[in-house]
Amino acid sequence: MKPIFAVGDVHGEITLLDELLENWNRERERLLFVGDLIDRGENPAAVLRRVKELSDEAEVITLKGNHEQMLLDFLEKPSEKMHYYLSQGGMETIQSLIGDSLNKKMTPEGLAKRIKEEASDLIDFIQSLPLYYEEGKYVFVHAGVDFSKRDWHDTDEHDFFWIREPFLFGKNNTGKVFIFGHTPVQNLHSDESSGIWVSEDRTRLDIDGGAVFGGELHGVVVEGNVVTKSFSAKK
Repeated sequence: MKPIFAVGDVHGEITLLDELLENWNRERERLLFVGDLIDRGENPAAVLRRVKELSDEAEVITLKGNHEQMLLDFLEKPSEKMHYYLSQGGMETIQSLIGDSLNKKMTPEGLAKRIKEEASDLIDFIQSLPLYYEEGKYVFVHAGVDFSKRDWHDTDEHDFFWIREPFLFGKNNTGKVFIFGHTPVQNLHSDESSGIWVSEDRTRLDIDGGAVFGGELHGVVVEGNVVTKSFSAKK
């Protein structure tokens, strides 16, 4: 199997993504995104389009993050979900998807209808995304898994893209190494630095460098049973 070049949470930072992908060996490596391509950032729709285009051309695995799910939730229940979605950076995604400034008179239902009509290919792409990818001793996932389950595969769907403390600091008896995003590494490093975070037992690697918050966009190369390289891009 080809090595995997795994990318942390992009959150709309298209310029940083393009810079990071200069380190990706397209011929030799598969590409994997741990989710949260959208919301906040420079241009979420551009990131979505770039990742979808790459998926059509090369071996790319893209996981669903909580922000992708929030967009889908908004599209399903616009009036109920809009306020929360906008508070989580959804405004940038909506504006970039419909390609113009928001009409203040447009209802949540009207916005959702426009997005589903004008970006149907991107919405279909998001809906198809898996929750995790497992290969060898590694599991790639957006937020984490539930270690209290007898089999981590039985983790509730919600937890795959929302869980934090029980996964971050719980005992990992799965025999797997997890590479994930969701929690900005600055929240885990005592000095609030932006480098990749590794748990004390070395079974969890957080590659969400908080790029959209002024940190870094991380990428790591997994070859066989080893992380062989790491890269980052920052403003």
